[in-house]
Amino acid sequence: GWVRSVRSQKEVLFLHINDGSSLENLQVVADPSLGTRDLTFGSAVEVQGKLVKSPHRMQNMELKAETIRVVGPCDIWSFPLKMKERHPLEYVRQFPHLRCRNNTLGSLLRVRSEATAAIHSFFKENSYVHIHTPIITSNDCEGAGELFKVETSNEAMESAEKNHFFDVPAFLTVSGQLHLEVMAGAFTHVFTFGPTFRAENSQSRRHLAEFYMVEAELSFTESLQDITQVMEDLLKTATSTVLSKCPHDVELFHKYIAPEQKVINVTGRCCSPFMLISYSEAVEILKQAAQTFTFKPEWGCDLQTEHEKYLVKHCGEVPLFVINYPYDLKPFYMRDNEDGPQHTVAAVDLLVPGIGELCGGSLREERLHFIESRLQRYLDLRKYGSVPHGGFGMGFERYLQYLLGVDNIKDVIPFPRFSHSCLL
Repeated sequence: GWVRSVRSQKEVLFLHINDGSSLENLQVVADPSLGTRDLTFGSAVEVQGKLVKSPHRMQNMELKAETIRVVGPCDIWSFPLKMKERHPLEYVRQFPHLRCRNNTLGSLLRVRSEATAAIHSFFKENSYVHIHTPIITSNDCEGAGELFKVETSNEAMESAEKNHFFDVPAFLTVSGQLHLEVMAGAFTHVFTFGPTFRAENSQSRRHLAEFYMVEAELSFTESLQDITQVMEDLLKTATSTVLSKCPHDVELFHKYIAPEQKVINVTGRCCSPFMLISYSEAVEILKQAAQTFTFKPEWGCDLQTEHEKYLVKHCGEVPLFVINYPYDLKPFYMRDNEDGPQHTVAAVDLLVPGIGELCGGSLREERLHFIESRLQRYLDLRKYGSVPHGGFGMGFERYLQYLLGVDNIKDVIPFPRFSHSCLL
């Protein structure tokens, strides 16, 4: 592992080493003669000895060293991370190639790994088929975001008459939903969990150019409640798994990064039933609020982040489903509720404390005659064996923000944007 602390006394040498598998270190007790000049904070070592019960209350076991070999020395004077210092995230961001060696980012990456496994496990245990949807695609999924165009390195310099590499313009995917809908014509439950890309030129703390999206489609469902139940079960199961598998890692964030988030997650509120209101009810709540909003709430207008956070706070800081959005606000494929006088569709957003929208989904419009008047190119999926179905999508990094209380979403990804070049 790597040395996290060195304490040399006259008769004994103490080391704390860590192999990255846990926030907890292993204490090594050795004869001072085994120490060398290269045995410093940050150095990589191999230690052989006997694992024995520790006499100290703070640890169960310790290693009585027989040999210590420095595999990789570390110059403590030039190494930007210092022993026993709690570096703020603003400082650590300056060293994207080294930040995984920081306790905070190391904990986050372990949580990310466990959350990924928990999500896959949830879908597998509920008989979902995992689909690898394309990363390079010719569709933009109803304009879900600005696109990154894919072309060969010399294609932009060649004549406009030359054919594209793929014969049609190609882009990095913004969503796997349309491909999942194809698969939902053969499998009753499908999901995908992969990278998606949005080319909005935003440097905010809430947006990423590359992020991971969890998306699912359920066939043979005519109830929006079926969709919300899967969303709720997924969030609760994944969160419960992470809290049980990474208690020390999560505690680090709740103690030092976002103390208020501990109230939401650790006190069991996430295990309580999620609340549910309609879009119309949400607008009335916002209109009656004493708070002044930057964007005035009106029926027919999209909910802004400030509205979403207020609604969650108003409802007791618990996850909140908002359903039945105005027809004109949502994409063509969402199922018409055929209601009046306010025309709505069977859509749902899941709002969570500190973040706002985490998941979005809907029943899909399976009735051919409803779509014929709206869009000609969506019809083949509805001509052959069409069934009532629905689905949802959840931004994975936004889920990690909610779980840990991280303010800047760029802190929850292994490699920040453009950091790859710093490794060269």
